[in-house]
Amino acid sequence: MQRSDQRESEQSVDDLLSGVSRESDEAAETGRSASSGGGRLSGLFSPRVFLAALLLSVGGLLVGGAIPIVGFIGRFVGIAAAGFLLGLVGSKRHYTEVVLAGAIAAGLAFVLSTLFAVFAPFAVQLLADYGVAIAGVGAASGGLAGLVGHYFGRDLRNGLTQEL
Repeated sequence: MQRSDQRESEQSVDDLLSGVSRESDEAAETGRSASSGGGRLSGLFSPRVFLAALLLSVGGLLVGGAIPIVGFIGRFVGIAAAGFLLGLVGSKRHYTEVVLAGAIAAGLAFVLSTLFAVFAPFAVQLLADYGVAIAGVGAASGGLAGLVGHYFGRDLRNGLTQEL
């Protein structure tokens, strides 16, 4: 059994991430049962969680990229750490938000690092020729890093809260 203060703190973190209080959840349930149901994406995507995941992913990307020896790999470790943190803190699944935030952060980072790492006229030509592929590789890698981090964060949270 979970202690009541632990349940309340978990509920408050989820309320903070989703922006919905318990009273409005109950009102939404009664309204949802009376009407035909919520929208198609009612429980699939939360803009507030996405914004938090994007900010954490960009922060993790910057901090991970600042480590001198493992700078390039550290970016993905930072994105995975952001997903891990969201998985550890929230009791609901937010895979969509975390994967999308990791993909956007890493895709932009790949394009910007290509633009600033190479001599300017050559970088513009390189991005004109292969920009979509560079952004695609970055987005796929960042999304995968966020997915793996969120999965392991939820797994650890499940292990910590489960009864023995």
